[in-house]
Amino acid sequence: MEKQKNGLGRRKEAVTRVFLSKGDGKITVNEKDYKVYFPLVYLQNQVEAPLKAIEAIDKFDVVINATGGGVKGQAEAAKLGIARALLEVNADYRPVLKAAGFLHRDPRGVERKKPGRKKARRSFQFSKR
Repeated sequence: MEKQKNGLGRRKEAVTRVFLSKGDGKITVNEKDYKVYFPLVYLQNQVEAPLKAIEAIDKFDVVINATGGGVKGQAEAAKLGIARALLEVNADYRPVLKAAGFLHRDPRGVERKKPGRKKARRSFQFSKR
């Protein structure tokens, strides 16, 4: 692999651009270490998951640019972006990543607000009198 490989991940309103290159396992998100950017352990596990699935956690350096959405959406978008970048590195990773569900974009979004309601499903308080 002579140059870096790219992957794009999306989840809700979050978009991440992932740049993968050979290295020693350093993961940075918006120029910060991913453990600082994602302080919750389960979000850190989301980001690491595709690399752990192919047992290459210490073989690649990952640089992630995350925009939009919340922290959880960005972590899940990063997971998809890393998986897509790994496919560019080696297409033989596909069965492992697909079986783990890392190549599927979650299509769920925010439900729209309905007329006559306070939010999408929440009604105004009802009083019989």
